[in-house]
Amino acid sequence: MEKYYRKTALFGILMSILWVLLVNTQPFSDFAYYDELAGQIAYGGPWGDTYTSVGYPIVLGLVYRIFGSSPAAAKIFNLALTFINYILFYKILKKADLSEKRRKFIYALFVVFPSNIFYNSILAGEILFTTILLLITFLYFYDVKYKYILIGVLTAAGAMVKPFFLGVFFLIFIVELCFKMKFGVVLKHSLIVFTISAVVISPWLYRNTRLMGQSTFISNNGGIVLYINNNSQNRYGMWMDARDVDNSIVKKTEYVNANATEKNKMLSNAAWKWIGAHPAKFVQLGFKRLFITYIGFSEIDYSFNGVDINPIFKFIFSFYAYAARYVVFIPALIMLLIYSVRTIRGFSDKKPVDHYLIYNLVCFYMFALVYFISEGQPRYSFPCTFIMIYFFSYFVDKNSYVKFMRKIGLQKML
Repeated sequence: MEKYYRKTALFGILMSILWVLLVNTQPFSDFAYYDELAGQIAYGGPWGDTYTSVGYPIVLGLVYRIFGSSPAAAKIFNLALTFINYILFYKILKKADLSEKRRKFIYALFVVFPSNIFYNSILAGEILFTTILLLITFLYFYDVKYKYILIGVLTAAGAMVKPFFLGVFFLIFIVELCFKMKFGVVLKHSLIVFTISAVVISPWLYRNTRLMGQSTFISNNGGIVLYINNNSQNRYGMWMDARDVDNSIVKKTEYVNANATEKNKMLSNAAWKWIGAHPAKFVQLGFKRLFITYIGFSEIDYSFNGVDINPIFKFIFSFYAYAARYVVFIPALIMLLIYSVRTIRGFSDKKPVDHYLIYNLVCFYMFALVYFISEGQPRYSFPCTFIMIYFFSYFVDKNSYVKFMRKIGLQKML
């Protein structure tokens, strides 16, 4: 790494270490479950049931096995992953068509962005998942032998953390079509990623199927997530108790007596039936979920759980985190939409495409579609931070911004 990037990365990791030392976050809710399951796995216990995806607890269990079962070990692991993310992002930016000034700006903002600091004290799968995503992105933009095979393996690893990630093969398909590659080549690459990821994930599917006695996917919580987020009693696109749904399926005898896989199917079917009958309400909830995910402001509260901290310090860093999120994400979303239109118009004009721009656009929409349909949480935007900062840089690059706005006839908005 060049001197500027080394110093920036060192500053970021020191800030993260300082945060972990000063803010001793205690696991709770999902994070406490991950911690407990990782400890169980570390000492030879069951690798969880089929209810939720366990990729992060499995990796954390290996860390606990080597370094001891404690949140401190998990936080040190987070710090190591964060430093790896710095290196990967530096390598990715070096392949992007950017001026050096803009590249330095994007990198520095990524490193000091609040969530990239305070997530280090949280026992969540977001940092690990982001590492996998950045590693896939790195491999994709570099000339690496067996590139698509490696991406397939990493796709399966990411799917163990977030099952929807198996759809990366479709991401590759869309991206390479946008790159104007020959259809046969695009199809070949996509099928390699899909086939390899399916093969790698198959032992886990076999394990779940044996455990439940019937065909079972990576996890069985997709149905409940879909159900509680898509019903007539859900007003805000957020989590709610399934029992509060009108004529709730979870109260019915056949549901109570069913196994986890059968329950998942019942909930999924009920949710899709409601979506089909209430398309307008579904769309409203979908946009609310996207707002919560990208504009919501509660994620830093995860870091303060169980912490005896000076209220002034808490207020200062909370303000910094919220302000950074609004200042960066809102303009980024605007520019993302603008450049989506520009890219589509560019295809019709047969202009050269910016590969890194296209990749970020398609990647963002893959995540957004999942959150639109299923569930919105502020922490779900964490893996997209590098994408949001990239589009924010368009907003900051005033000359380029003005020039583009004039081209599309919107200079009066400036």
